[in-house]
Amino acid sequence: MSSRTVIRGGLVITASDEIHADVLIEDGRIAALAASGTPAAEAWNAERTIDATGKYVIPGGVDAHTHMELPFGGTFASDTFETGTRAAAWGGTTTIVDFAVQSVGHSLREGLDAWHAKAEGNCAIDYAFHMIVSDVNQETLKEMDLLVEEGVTSFKQFMAYPGVFYSDDGQILRAMQRSAENGGLIMMHAENGIAIDVLVEQALARGETDPRYHGEVRKALLEAEATHRAIKLAQVAGAPLYVVHVSAMEAVAELARARDEGLNVFGETCPQYLFLSTDNLAEPDFEGSKYVCSTPLRPKEHQAKLWQGLRTNDLQVVSTDHCPFCFVGQKELGRGDFSKIPNGLPGVENRMDLLHQAVVDGHISRRRWIEIACATPARMFGMYPKKGTIAPGADADVVIYDPHAEQIISAETHHMNVDYSAYEGKRLTGRVETVLSRGELVITEREYTGHAGHGTYTPRSTCQYLT
Repeated sequence: MSSRTVIRGGLVITASDEIHADVLIEDGRIAALAASGTPAAEAWNAERTIDATGKYVIPGGVDAHTHMELPFGGTFASDTFETGTRAAAWGGTTTIVDFAVQSVGHSLREGLDAWHAKAEGNCAIDYAFHMIVSDVNQETLKEMDLLVEEGVTSFKQFMAYPGVFYSDDGQILRAMQRSAENGGLIMMHAENGIAIDVLVEQALARGETDPRYHGEVRKALLEAEATHRAIKLAQVAGAPLYVVHVSAMEAVAELARARDEGLNVFGETCPQYLFLSTDNLAEPDFEGSKYVCSTPLRPKEHQAKLWQGLRTNDLQVVSTDHCPFCFVGQKELGRGDFSKIPNGLPGVENRMDLLHQAVVDGHISRRRWIEIACATPARMFGMYPKKGTIAPGADADVVIYDPHAEQIISAETHHMNVDYSAYEGKRLTGRVETVLSRGELVITEREYTGHAGHGTYTPRSTCQYLT
């Protein structure tokens, strides 16, 4: 049985165009677009009509950096694939790319299978996986080839967290050389973890235990140094590089320099670095622990350089690095020792709205909003034009967005499984009204109408963003 939906009267916004058009959806895909009011559009018949008059019709968001159920620091991220993908849908995101984890001494396959088991049958929206590579050896390198063939085409390495996820320069180089051959993309957490651990030890010895010292020991220069080193290793290997959660202006400068040299080097930032700062880390009564993440929040002057990087395309993607830990019982593990605070913030529900606020505030254009939140992440990670745009043949992942509605972000009203909001009390203009995932209504006029198990696993091709 064929099913058809027509979305009428909205302003369709993609990374390249803004047009007043009706959208025809058939069997879960975009079938056609036609200018509103024209005979072609008027001739469409459908079982369901959605009135988008006065609203934006945008592609569902692609959040290319989430951590559902991630084990970290003796606990687990508080969102499951069920709660996290439901919250993502509420925020207008219709695809996540989560991180499967290889544990040291285990194979990539074991880690990937474990994450498939967590996600399968539980997701409200579509999902894919990156692979965290924690143990580079000859078997791991062979497995990378196999994973690329089956649609896991990106591999994350860490210059941070010695003893947990850390890879040394030799391991990083070997993985980069392999990705240069198999078409994979290395994603890098670029912080000098060895040096940071020295500074952590020294700070604690001085009695500096509060959350704000998390930001002081993870210095911007150590993010910049690691970013520079990752770029040079990628250059030696002849491999592309994607640097995750860029927070420091000095790191942006390293990326810009590499891109000016014509290298396939890319950068991602996150809403927390665009809207929050070390002022939050310094909040009294251990409230600052709510804002402990790595890379850390920076002083406010870094924000302007991040926005500039997004405008000049030295930063290409805004993801969330969604990794929530409750304040009570989880963040509190670090009372008296900031190094024991689980690293991560909730944000998968807030990204599209915060970036729309950036449009309202004049930081970026409407099309750039869609580019950094939908189209480029889909292209970067091999899902375009199936995901990230509204065009014939694309999956019908569509958001009806009310650009005039006003909201106040609060833990009392959000849908993430965490007991606080990093943006508590922030006033925003713009709000998701209706969300379709592959043509199925997941959010219907601010009511959840989706279900666990609708979301399907999405194998990916290799990076479509290389120069």
